[in-house]
Amino acid sequence: MTVPMIGAEAEAHLDWIALSDSLAQGHARPRAKIADSFLERGADTLLNRAAWIDGLGLLVKSATVFPGNGAQGVPAVNGGVSLFDDATGRLEAVLDFHLVTKWKTAADSLLAARRLARPDSRAILIVGAGQVAAAMIAAYRAAFPAAQFTIWNRSPAAAERLAAAAGAGVADDLAAAVAAADIVATATMSPTPLIKGAWLRPGQHLDLIGAFRPDMREVDDATLTRARLFVDSRATTLPHIGEIRDPLERGVIAEADIIADFYDLPSGAFSRLSADEITLCKNGGGAHLDLMTARYILDAQPKGA
Repeated sequence: MTVPMIGAEAEAHLDWIALSDSLAQGHARPRAKIADSFLERGADTLLNRAAWIDGLGLLVKSATVFPGNGAQGVPAVNGGVSLFDDATGRLEAVLDFHLVTKWKTAADSLLAARRLARPDSRAILIVGAGQVAAAMIAAYRAAFPAAQFTIWNRSPAAAERLAAAAGAGVADDLAAAVAAADIVATATMSPTPLIKGAWLRPGQHLDLIGAFRPDMREVDDATLTRARLFVDSRATTLPHIGEIRDPLERGVIAEADIIADFYDLPSGAFSRLSADEITLCKNGGGAHLDLMTARYILDAQPKGA
């Protein structure tokens, strides 16, 4: 049996809206069994994630996050993805880690925005200027084709490079940029909050993507208390992601304040209730989302590819 090796060339057959729809459909299936483990050495992290969804398959994803790699011209995040057949457990495909991560991460927050952001959203602020930020611009454009994008980054040069490539503007004043945006997406590795709740206005939606460790925060407590809170997965965000875990432990928010996750999509609970409310979704990822994405990527390839 020849196991397909799926790399970046697969992107020609992928579609952001179709993948976000597949993620929604995946959450109508039996709840995923998931297991995560973290190993850390200073700022470096090894994250192993596994998932099994009855009827869809099994997946193991290993990710290494080495923030210092940028100084050597090496991507900060690397790893590997293996997809296994649900009926036999045989290895079904090996997929490029960066391909799966890019499409899973951006489609995750795109799904949240399609359910929570106002349909008339036009001004989108991207906080961060890395690979995730670039993918978010492509994903949002699929759902909000009339949107105008602005990028803010601690390094203005990086923001200017991404803006030039994406046809976006550059923000110098983060507070003013947040206040002017309909959708705010944060895609950083910041250990301390960048976004303040005092800057927000009614009707906005925030997609928080970057913070993935217990010691990371992208928004302050006031942001969380002003917004209606959603997560992609309670199981992967509440236990170990600082954006949710830290304020939970300090009593700033309670678990009951997390209104819904993607498994509540079929019930309709994962939705905006009014035009004026502020909504916020924390993208915590999870191997079950990688599994849904890997299955979508494999199925989207032409037969015989």
